Amino acid sequence: MLTTAQVRDHIHGLPDIDSLLAVQEAATTRLLQLDTARKPVITPGRTCRITDSIRPAVLRGLSGLSGLSGTVQQPNRTGTRFDILLDQESTTQLRNRQSPLNPRFKIADGIRHYRLAGPRRMHRPHRHTG
Repeated sequence: MLTTAQVRDHIHGLPDIDSLLAVQEAATTRLLQLDTARKPVITPGRTCRITDSIRPAVLRGLSGLSGLSGTVQQPNRTGTRFDILLDQESTTQLRNRQSPLNPRFKIADGIRHYRLAGPRRMHRPHRHTG
């Protein structure tokens, strides 16, 4: 059995993002096994697939996001929305689905993993009348 220090050294020596994502996914799976009582549905490090039920509804069908997959990243401050680091295949798919009519996702050719930022709630000041 490796010590924690040996595991950390191994992680620091990983050569690329794919290797690090594999370790992150394995660690998350193990955390979920150890924490069966709380078992969160979404947590950083888990793999995910975007479906047509994505919320907020404004993202449904947007630039063909449905079917893309990746690894859940950090949540926003309230823990209600998460960034997703798309896997290589999904990054390529999203790049190929880009349209001049919808330039929301600009992914350069050399990018292998695209971070799809979770929607951020915009603060709009309330107007008081009367």
